[in-house]
Amino acid sequence: MSGKGIVLDANILIRAVLGRRVRELIINHAATVRFFAPDVAYADARTYLPALLAKRAVDAGPAMQVLDGLEVLVLAVEAELYRGMRTQALERIGVRDADDWPVLACAMTLGCPVWTEDADFFGTGVATWTTDRIALYLA
Repeated sequence: MSGKGIVLDANILIRAVLGRRVRELIINHAATVRFFAPDVAYADARTYLPALLAKRAVDAGPAMQVLDGLEVLVLAVEAELYRGMRTQALERIGVRDADDWPVLACAMTLGCPVWTEDADFFGTGVATWTTDRIALYLA
């Protein structure tokens, strides 16, 4: 495996559960790219997915199993590892969405870009990729 890695935001984990494209990108590149997500991104996904699934009249059980299965490919990074970058991350993103600091801190700690659909990450000093462009990075 190469040294290439990327940190996923909770919205990407949710997209990986709700659709095929993001999940397939992760599966297809797992041999060459290391995927990470702060532990709180998984917690957020587990919080928001049931309501999203209910709106779509989708059984939450199998969908939550998909999320659980992603943890094999997308390593959950414990807060102890990125907490030291909290202040710097908040300085960079705090005025936009302070709740996103763990994703930014995780990316800063690991030296990786962020994969997100959240524009709040733009201009934080960390490369940010959206799903419509992520194949360029993963290749």
